[in-house]
Amino acid sequence: MDNTTMRGVFFTHLLVVLFGMGSWLSVNSLWVELPVVTKSLPEGWSLPAYLTVLIALSNVGPLFVTLAHRCSPGLLNERWIIYSIQSLGVVSSVALALWWDRTVLIGGAQRSVAYLTLTFILAAVCCTSNVTFLPFMFHLPSKFIRSFFVGQGFSALVPCLVALVQGVGQLECRNITDANGSHTIQPHYWEENFSATIFFWLQAVLMLVSLASFATLNWQTALRSRSREQGIGEESCQLSAECEQTQKPNPPFCTPSTVYLLSLLAVSNALTNGVLPSIQTYSCLPYGSTTFHLAVVLGNLANPLACFVAMFALWRSNIGLSVLALLGMLFGAYILTLAAFSPCPPLLGKSAGVALVVIAWMLFTGMFSYVKVSISSILHEGGHSALLWCGAAIQVGSLLGALLMFPLVSVYHLFTSGQPCLDTCSQ
Repeated sequence: MDNTTMRGVFFTHLLVVLFGMGSWLSVNSLWVELPVVTKSLPEGWSLPAYLTVLIALSNVGPLFVTLAHRCSPGLLNERWIIYSIQSLGVVSSVALALWWDRTVLIGGAQRSVAYLTLTFILAAVCCTSNVTFLPFMFHLPSKFIRSFFVGQGFSALVPCLVALVQGVGQLECRNITDANGSHTIQPHYWEENFSATIFFWLQAVLMLVSLASFATLNWQTALRSRSREQGIGEESCQLSAECEQTQKPNPPFCTPSTVYLLSLLAVSNALTNGVLPSIQTYSCLPYGSTTFHLAVVLGNLANPLACFVAMFALWRSNIGLSVLALLGMLFGAYILTLAAFSPCPPLLGKSAGVALVVIAWMLFTGMFSYVKVSISSILHEGGHSALLWCGAAIQVGSLLGALLMFPLVSVYHLFTSGQPCLDTCSQ
């Protein structure tokens, strides 16, 4: 492979990463910015419950796309759907930056109609991306699907890093003396370095970058399709899935192995996108806000790192992937145990407790990220339909995990949060 071809392959990898970054960027940005917007919106800390419900309802998008592909193959133009949802994501992000704090008087109370409406639209964009972006990746060789999942990891990591620079959730404990002369320690939250408006503008820019990356990828694939009519060259073969297809036919899709892999993929996403994120604050915050931020950042960093490792060492064994998933479940069980004991988890106030919870989140996220990208790479060989069901399994798993945890956390309140700057465990 000459230098020109290597540069072309590297550039395509970069485009795929930026394209994948736009898949869940909006929803992840909405979650990390909640501590800021709750200060201004009338719903306050009821907003997480609203977001959970709206994200669940937005699954109507992927449901429609999946049924259309199943019942009327060829009815939907996949590329134009991607153009449409990404453009909608850019426009909605711009509208969010302009009007996120606008409220409307409904039933005698102020309601954040603009914020909630745009949240639903952005959630629908993200949910639909699972059943459109992944099938599009069939037009590229399987090695590029790993870059796509690196980009998906960045869709969580980048908003998290921006929120850290913004100073979200930073506080200090101050000794306050009241009128009676008694002393109490109360939390004082620092002012953010920049507003939610600027944060949402950055989100809109990143969504636009993702759209531009897809447009370039789409142009590349169309250009190479025309060039293949005149003969396949080396660079065209390196960047086109058709070369792989001419070497070996797609294996049968509906096999016990494929069904098992799709089930494992659904369970993995139920845990990583639904179950464990809903109790992350309960598992980490008792050890301090610094521990929480470390777990969030390093956990999100483990996602693209695991996908990057899969680009060079892909485990294709069902047994091996099952073992990795089992190990990830063990770390998930430890995290769930810490959340169940909140606000007084084991090893509270000790360095070992801080190290264990951060490492547990890193390994849990990293192992399941590797499992997910490996399964998706294997399913790439099953053709376009296999990647469609791959995206559907990801979405169904995420939805079921969120629906399972929502009543446990928000309705029955099975988990107890600690009070900032208040020690309730020393008695």
